[in-house]
Amino acid sequence: MTAERTVPSPGVPPRDHGFSPVSVMPPRGPDDGPRLPASRPPARPDSPVPLLVADSVAVLLAVPVLAGARPHPLLVALLIGASLLPRPRGVRPWTPGLLDELPAVCGRAAVAWLATAALWAAYRPESALSAGTLLAGLAVQVTAGCALRALVHGRRRAALRRHPYAALVIGPAATAQLVAAAVLRHPRCGVRPVGIVAGQADGGEGVPVLRTDEEVERAVIQNGVRAVLAVHPSVRAEQGPLLRSLAASGGVVWEVDADAVPCPTRERLAGFACRRLDFGPVRGGGISKRVLDVLVSGALLLLVSPLLLVCAVTLRLSDGPGVVFRQERIGRDGKPFTLLKFRTHRPADEHESATRWSVAGEHEMRRFCRMLRRTSLDELLQLWNVLRGDMSLVGPRPERPYFVTQFSQTYPGYAARHRMRTGITGLAQIHGLRGDTSIEDRCRFDNAYIDDWSLWGDVCILLRTAVTLVRPTGS
Repeated sequence: MTAERTVPSPGVPPRDHGFSPVSVMPPRGPDDGPRLPASRPPARPDSPVPLLVADSVAVLLAVPVLAGARPHPLLVALLIGASLLPRPRGVRPWTPGLLDELPAVCGRAAVAWLATAALWAAYRPESALSAGTLLAGLAVQVTAGCALRALVHGRRRAALRRHPYAALVIGPAATAQLVAAAVLRHPRCGVRPVGIVAGQADGGEGVPVLRTDEEVERAVIQNGVRAVLAVHPSVRAEQGPLLRSLAASGGVVWEVDADAVPCPTRERLAGFACRRLDFGPVRGGGISKRVLDVLVSGALLLLVSPLLLVCAVTLRLSDGPGVVFRQERIGRDGKPFTLLKFRTHRPADEHESATRWSVAGEHEMRRFCRMLRRTSLDELLQLWNVLRGDMSLVGPRPERPYFVTQFSQTYPGYAARHRMRTGITGLAQIHGLRGDTSIEDRCRFDNAYIDDWSLWGDVCILLRTAVTLVRPTGS
């Protein structure tokens, strides 16, 4: 949990940020990237159907091996079901070959046959499969599966050579030209660079350099760009809005390591290590995160309700009426909501409340109010915001519209924090980014949290927040 801080003079934005006051959130900031078509279908993923059919046919070809064991339809169904276990899928920069998949195919087939044999032995001990039958069936299935999968992958590689993904390469011009040339020399990658997005041309020949939003838009539309190669570590931070715009228009974004430093990875593009960057719909907005929010916030509200009552009564007796402080904050997708807190100080008017940081531990605060701020107990009422669905337990901290507008205009990527529901605590907060700390650092940690979200990650952040509350250092 955290509380916001800034400078003590009313109506003045945080120090050293250099903002100009504005009163409303613009629908689109100046750094949001080019206006690319958002209605195109996403880059085509490899359909799992052909491989599922290949695996199913391989199982059926292995069924005659069970003739001596009098194959029952249930036994065959168990074998097919176990062989078609879920497996990773998605868009890759390359199509795997026979040897690449051989360990996985053998492993899945072995598990399928052993699991089926065990279940069948438990169901019909008198018809248990012998070791010879298991080995023979496994050998037939692996051989047939590998052959059929090799056929599927071969057809896909041929299709990629005929119709490769049109790609943009983003990064310093010299490095981007190096990567683009290497990719063009390896057509089996299935990627064809059609433009380089760089601040300035490198003065040499090669793939055309695009230096304006208009040129990028034209290249995307005319070439049907479906892949983006970010070839420098700074690209993700500096060109975040552009990468998100390209991803939203149907492109798949790959971060390519153009250095010669060894990097262990299973993903390679023309010999370069690469990994996919996920700029699509946030996985953290799903059912599992919401279930965690409802269960934990509901349980905590019941658990701390006596404490909330004590805080409310004490605050009423010590500081007069108006126990609950309500303030408009910006939530997911830029939608405003009313945030609840225990009131710890009284702003002069609504304008001051909307545009002034309230410094924790102000000298005019009463002792009990300072204690609420220092321990973050003033934010317990936000559990009700979580239960209602305005917020999440974990996520980027919500801010007021006045500051959201200014931060969005000043810090690239700040507006992207609103891809996910805002939270009571977050990755930035457990790394000490509370109160009057760097907005740029908070923005980086918040976007990293969203990009790498996992339910277990939320649990870890909640546990670390609980430890922080045991030894509060102030807000």
